[in-house]
Amino acid sequence: MINFTSALYLGLHHSSRVLQPWQQFSLGVPAALAEPPGATEVAQQLAQLQGCEQGVLLPSTLHLFWDLFGMLFQQQAALFLDAETYAVVRWGVEQFRAKGGEVHVFRHHDPDALLAQIKRLSYGKRKYPVAIADGFCPACGHAAPVGEYLKIVRHFGGLLVLDDTQALGVLGEMPALHCPYGKGGGGILRWSGSSGPDIVVGSSLAKGLGVPVAILAGSNKLIKRFKVTSDTRVHGSPPSVAVIQAARHALIVNRSRGDWLRQRLAQRAAQFRNGLVAMGLNTVGGWFPVQILREIDGSEAVQAHQVLSRLGIQAAVV
Repeated sequence: MINFTSALYLGLHHSSRVLQPWQQFSLGVPAALAEPPGATEVAQQLAQLQGCEQGVLLPSTLHLFWDLFGMLFQQQAALFLDAETYAVVRWGVEQFRAKGGEVHVFRHHDPDALLAQIKRLSYGKRKYPVAIADGFCPACGHAAPVGEYLKIVRHFGGLLVLDDTQALGVLGEMPALHCPYGKGGGGILRWSGSSGPDIVVGSSLAKGLGVPVAILAGSNKLIKRFKVTSDTRVHGSPPSVAVIQAARHALIVNRSRGDWLRQRLAQRAAQFRNGLVAMGLNTVGGWFPVQILREIDGSEAVQAHQVLSRLGIQAAVV
């Protein structure tokens, strides 16, 4: 069956035959007591891939953002949330709000709206402003204006938090017309040319790199503080050794064949879009692999889904 619902964008599967063997699946202790074998090395490699100083692995982005916003609450931060930010980030934000933290929502991909909200806050209570967004939004098919967001929070001495799950492994540096995803697969920071100690990036590897584990990447100072304050690293299990070995393998494949896989993906996305245009259909998504049909909703969407299913094609109604 053809599966258009899979988010394994580069087709990485990590068979057990290609992974390094391990003696123990788990150490039986939380990461706060002992990091699983390979965790520190893989986290550092992923951080460098993204253009950050240091990283730390967590079982999922839910663990990651839960702890990150818990740490920011202790720092008396005020959160400014892009209106279309992904659900898992929002769950972490709700925990921040439940503790009494201040949360503001601004229009999607609108730096002027973010600036206006932070300015209003600066006239009253002085808090540490933290802007939050997805690095790439598949719903609208556009990357966040990372450079503009960063310029704003930097002016006020704040922090930019990005969920880069969609872009990690897909986007990279030096994008061009013939190479829309860029090279290297380092994600939105590499793609946008942004960097600095006032950016922190949380990403799952489950999409572009095909591994169900998360990486928090940022400055040495921020990651060190995160490790000290993280609750889930004390009260929960760390990523398994098997998952860490899969992440290691993903990095090896990314270095050896990643740019070829991304070029192939770009060609297939273009072929798919051109085929739809020939049928009189248009999509949201641009050159990104996630494509959403325009001008089809309600019962039409359900009927289209049923027809595709009968033809052996898996799709999703959204």
